[in-house]
Amino acid sequence: MFKRLGAFFLDVSEVIVFAIGIFFFVYLLIMRPHKIEGESMMPNYQDSEYLLTEKVTYYLNKPQRGDVVVLRPPKRVSESDEFIKRIVGMPGETVKILNGRVYIDGKLLNEPYIANSVTTYGGSFLTEDTEYKIPDKLYIVMGDNREHSSDSRYWGPVSLNLSPNGEREGINGRAWLVYWPVTKIGATQNPVYSFGN
Repeated sequence: MFKRLGAFFLDVSEVIVFAIGIFFFVYLLIMRPHKIEGESMMPNYQDSEYLLTEKVTYYLNKPQRGDVVVLRPPKRVSESDEFIKRIVGMPGETVKILNGRVYIDGKLLNEPYIANSVTTYGGSFLTEDTEYKIPDKLYIVMGDNREHSSDSRYWGPVSLNLSPNGEREGINGRAWLVYWPVTKIGATQNPVYSFGN
């Protein structure tokens, strides 16, 4: 009897260890939950919404303009917080803020996810009417709620960072699915961009 009981507990222990291993594999290398804190992505992403971010896409492909990403900002900005922002500028492009709008390579970037009334002000890094060439492998990110967002306009571009612990600054994953509240459940969608003069 003790032998059968020991075998049962051994089987249960193996299942538990296997389940914990799968959890950590998924959590560290594939996807993880995040809670949105603050108003920097309103009205598209609300304070206290929950979403899943995934890393698989960035193992296979480079980030794209319009991706909503979770990142750790530079240490001088925050020691531990993760931010949620949208990729606006890509490596090698020239970005400029002029008259409340964003220009990429001299062309107005039409951003369908923000209202026409939203003004994009320059910051301490990306100042008004100053062109900035984005270095290779770096990205300019901004919050959708430009008037209430700490982003690349203030602390500069960010890199892709897919290290398992995600402790270094940079982009840690792509927002994939909003799962709470239930009324907002759905996959994130990338906008279709157009450029003006």
